[in-house]
Amino acid sequence: MNQAHDQSYKLLFSEPEIVIDLLQGFVHEEWVKELDFSTLEKVSGSYISDDLRAREDDIIWRVKYRQSWIYVYLLLEFQSTVDRYMAVRLMTYIGLLYQDLIKSKQTLLDKRLPPVFPVVLYNGEQRWTAATELKDLIVTLPGGLEHYLPALKYLILDEGAYDPQTLTPLKNLVAAIFRLENSRSYEDIIEVISNLIEWLSTPEQTRLRRSFSIWINRVLQPPGQSAQPKSNLNDLVEIKTMIAQRIPQWIQEGEQRGEARGEAKTLLKQLDLKFGELPAWVEQRVHTADKKQLDIWVERILTEDTLEKIFL
Repeated sequence: MNQAHDQSYKLLFSEPEIVIDLLQGFVHEEWVKELDFSTLEKVSGSYISDDLRAREDDIIWRVKYRQSWIYVYLLLEFQSTVDRYMAVRLMTYIGLLYQDLIKSKQTLLDKRLPPVFPVVLYNGEQRWTAATELKDLIVTLPGGLEHYLPALKYLILDEGAYDPQTLTPLKNLVAAIFRLENSRSYEDIIEVISNLIEWLSTPEQTRLRRSFSIWINRVLQPPGQSAQPKSNLNDLVEIKTMIAQRIPQWIQEGEQRGEARGEAKTLLKQLDLKFGELPAWVEQRVHTADKKQLDIWVERILTEDTLEKIFL
């Protein structure tokens, strides 16, 4: 599974069943047990700050805890690198949320503000190392100034940090998403989709099945391949069948890509030995060429005396 995230991923986390499984399966705290999930509802994520700058925020839900609302702020972080100052970003976003609640008179009866639970869902290859508490980003000074430090802590869900053996036995939709994100074989992908077919079999889950189908269909591709398949499959059973049929072809394509990468590495080494340091355009052409074109250049390196003639 290539991590090609777009609105289809956001669509998944706009489904209440996904949010419930996220809270119940990945937030191991006592207060979660007292949430009334029958009250769960998605709220607007567009806020206007006082300086009139608009920002389209991430996904925000609210759910009743006893007689009060709790807001779940879900930030989908698809950057390839870790944001060291994520806690600062969240402080700003949650401040905008509180401003909006104040303006819309959605405070509690005693005028206090409802709690906000910030969650960062991260899918980058590098493991998350940023501070999860804002105070850890601020220099502390002696003499009592530390008492004035702003306080904010968020939960990080680093998808790639979860052990597949821990996720596999869970009957949990978010665990299935994490497994698909980090699948290393087509057998794993088929197993997870089979689980989803079994779990989402009732007529009431039609919309959720479609959301999963749209997401999987948008990001499904052989490992190492950037292009998305040209397919309009909207059913999990059809997607599973398609994968099973294409596995031999994808394995063969993977082997060919491996051969091409090896040949490209060898060609660049030969060119470097013959011509010295290579210009950037040469490396770019070699790395983007298919095996047939690489074979032609390998033959020319034996007979031609300039880079221009080799890459003619």
